[in-house]
Amino acid sequence: MSEPIRVLLADDHAVVRAGIRQFLDHAPDIVVIDEADDGEMARRLISKTQPDVAVLDIQMPQASGIEVTRWIRATYPHVGVLILTAYDEDPYVMAVLQAGANGYVLKTAAPAEIVQAVRDVYEGKSALDPSIAHKLMRYVSGQRPSLDNQYEALTDRELEVLTLAGKGYTNKAIGVQLGISDRTVQGHLAKTYSKLQAGSRTEAVMRAVSLGLIQTEAR
Repeated sequence: MSEPIRVLLADDHAVVRAGIRQFLDHAPDIVVIDEADDGEMARRLISKTQPDVAVLDIQMPQASGIEVTRWIRATYPHVGVLILTAYDEDPYVMAVLQAGANGYVLKTAAPAEIVQAVRDVYEGKSALDPSIAHKLMRYVSGQRPSLDNQYEALTDRELEVLTLAGKGYTNKAIGVQLGISDRTVQGHLAKTYSKLQAGSRTEAVMRAVSLGLIQTEAR
């Protein structure tokens, strides 16, 4: 028998982790090697154990699943990433897929579907919840939903600028930190306001935080 698929499970709700772990561990070819209850712990454990697949929630303390996904792609590209979340809104979907996740499955999926998604990600395939696949096809084909319920995905640079703005940095300080001009910072912020339908710096930061796109720990 081949080695089982080694899974790292990260979710900030213990009862959710317990439920997911129960049916993953019942699969003969999967073993949950460790659990994390926040994004930073997930990073530490991934560095330590280097699992085959990391199963991540989006909304977690310290670092969101989106941030952890970006970090995995940059640091351990061989680790598969499956997002398992309750959120099916377009901004989350696009941000997660742009970050490099291999799969996106809703927590409402049947246990057998989640188990199969882990297998698919391990095998290098995409694993998308049917409703997420529909959203992705609509996005790719240009049939985007109205601005009433959809925010355009932010670029990595826009997220960097907005993260620093949320930490209290001035435009000048952001520019120094990122090696860009004040004017360029202003341009990136203006684009984030438009994409997030925000009327101010504070509103843009709050909306990005609520979507799990950025964290705003103090400097």
